[in-house]
Amino acid sequence: MLKKVNVLVIALSIPIMIGIYENDKLIETIMSDKKSSDVLPLIFQDILKKYSVQKLFYANGPGSFMAIKVAYIFLKSISILKKIPLFATDAFYFNKNSPIKAIGKLYFVRVSSEIKTQKLETVPESLFELPSELDYNEFTTNTTPLYMIGAVG
Repeated sequence: MLKKVNVLVIALSIPIMIGIYENDKLIETIMSDKKSSDVLPLIFQDILKKYSVQKLFYANGPGSFMAIKVAYIFLKSISILKKIPLFATDAFYFNKNSPIKAIGKLYFVRVSSEIKTQKLETVPESLFELPSELDYNEFTTNTTPLYMIGAVG
């Protein structure tokens, strides 16, 4: 009998991070510096052989538009084909609400409950982290990617 787990994917930048959670606790971390379009199918092939996936979670942006699209389409397809519920939250949950690189000197920032772009001269490096424990209250069933870039000024 396969171990029942939940899977969390952060594919907004390099490295791609995937967390395997049993009873809401992180039990395995998978990282890759390869393109999400190349590596997600291979990683999930292994995950689906090794575990019984109960729920899928992912960071739906902001971040690399292409990476968000690939992750969404891939995870949504698995969700539909395998009948596994898909949940999402924004990337700020995984980097302690630090600015996220958009383009040039523009960064995505959270201002109260809104995500906006701001021009920033110096920004501390924003690293994404897999939480040691999944908090379902942070996720929603609205899994549509967050493609939110303001006008470039």
